[in-house]
Amino acid sequence: MNKQIVLEESKKSNNGVIMGAAFLMATSAVGPGFLTQTAVFTEKFRGNFALPIIISIFITLVVQLNIWKIIGVSEMRGQDIANKILPGLGHFIAVLVSLGGLAFNIGNVGGAALGFNVLFGTNLTFGALFAGIIGSVLFISKDAGKIMDKFAKVLGIIMIAVIAYMAIVTRPPVVELATKVFNPENPRQLFFPLITLLGGTIGGYITFAGGHRLIDAGIKGEKSLDDINKSSLIGVSLASIIRVLMFLAILGVVTKGGILDPLNPPASAFKLGAGMIGYKIFGIVILAASLTSIVGAAYTSVSFLKTLSPVINRNEKNFIVGFIMFSSVVMAIIGKPVKLLILAGSLNGLILPLTLLTILLAVFRKDIVGTYKHPKWLVYSGMIVVLFMSIAAFGSLKNIVKIF
Repeated sequence: MNKQIVLEESKKSNNGVIMGAAFLMATSAVGPGFLTQTAVFTEKFRGNFALPIIISIFITLVVQLNIWKIIGVSEMRGQDIANKILPGLGHFIAVLVSLGGLAFNIGNVGGAALGFNVLFGTNLTFGALFAGIIGSVLFISKDAGKIMDKFAKVLGIIMIAVIAYMAIVTRPPVVELATKVFNPENPRQLFFPLITLLGGTIGGYITFAGGHRLIDAGIKGEKSLDDINKSSLIGVSLASIIRVLMFLAILGVVTKGGILDPLNPPASAFKLGAGMIGYKIFGIVILAASLTSIVGAAYTSVSFLKTLSPVINRNEKNFIVGFIMFSSVVMAIIGKPVKLLILAGSLNGLILPLTLLTILLAVFRKDIVGTYKHPKWLVYSGMIVVLFMSIAAFGSLKNIVKIF
């Protein structure tokens, strides 16, 4: 009887981690950077932006299934696999991912500060510091992992509910989108928004957030493949639902003639779409998106560094707290995160082909994956994504330079 109870408790705990990892990835993928990018590009490209949205969902599925499976089976984090492929490559990727995570986290803190301001009228500087305190408190606890899982799940559910409400209220032209998806105007111009969107939703640290969480929780190895697949598919599904709903909500506003405020595009879209209620809903959305992304960015960025440095590994929680508080202080001093969020997404999009290619090469190394046979369709589709993303990234370099 006791063994049965232990098994049930273990299964319940595993299910909690599986869902927590899925929500951690999904909510990291739909932070304030995603909200800003979606609003800016939807206003500019209107229904044509549907194509990058659809392509991004397929690419997300291919990328996440490949990376979660391979790092799960290998029982190694992304940077450790990279160092196996080429000594020093893991250190290089870890630095790139961590810097990208820091840039995003500064914007995440700014998003949380804005959320507090919209909901409670608090000063932006105070809001930035308060957001940092909330994120830090989560990791000070002894049960930080479990709290992080629950935190991501609760806020993720809230986000889906309120964005779905806005997508219904703004009444977007859904029928007209069918023609735009298959026949967009000036498709070449969509490379930059696609790279930015992918960078902001699966680039850099975001790709590895859920997978690293599963490894830390002990859900790894071939025996755990079913759980790994389940978690990754749930995460991609959640992120895709939010992605589509947010696009539809903004599209409903701009197609009716709404002009977004360049200083805060998503906030103005929600306000134009549903008045003051919409504005308050935006506050809830960006606060939930920001707080979960602060946690995801800090946790995953430090997870890239901890196996490369014994000091960081021994003091992981302290470094995560320091990462969050540094981001908060910088945001409180600098402010104006809109351009930073778009730039960070673009740069993370450039990192994606390198990290995905590195992980794909691991399937040919028995010293990394052992006897595991990775599905060929995932290898081939993954290589196509690497090639496509490399070409698209090269084509978007001029736009990235313009941001500077």
